[in-house]
Amino acid sequence: MTLANRYTSSSHSVYNLGYHIVFCPKYRRKVLVDGIDERLKELLMEKAKELDIIIESMEVMPDHAHLFIRSKLTYAVHFVVNQLKGYSSVRLREEFPKLRSRLPTLWTRSYFVESVGHISEDTVMKYIENQKLVYKNMN
Repeated sequence: MTLANRYTSSSHSVYNLGYHIVFCPKYRRKVLVDGIDERLKELLMEKAKELDIIIESMEVMPDHAHLFIRSKLTYAVHFVVNQLKGYSSVRLREEFPKLRSRLPTLWTRSYFVESVGHISEDTVMKYIENQKLVYKNMN
């Protein structure tokens, strides 16, 4: 990413808002498997496009998801996370009935978020991309 396209500008501001976000299914159940993981990625990309935010990197493990996103200045992080989790929960529970029978809600109400500065963007992207390998080695 070049310096020129790292920043977004609006009529009164120039900004670069990157966030590393992690959220988990209720009770940290390992339900993001057997095609649910791939469908989750598709749904998150759909919603991101609708919101006009960019998902730079994403990895889904059986019991949590990592995202590195670039958001608009006008969106609070909480709004973005709620939109992504809400949309994906409704759609996944419609498409995969076993999720409705196993969990009262798909996602926990909590999430992790960390702002990402321009110096550590590559580090965060590599971290997210390597999570599958780390997760497999732990289990």
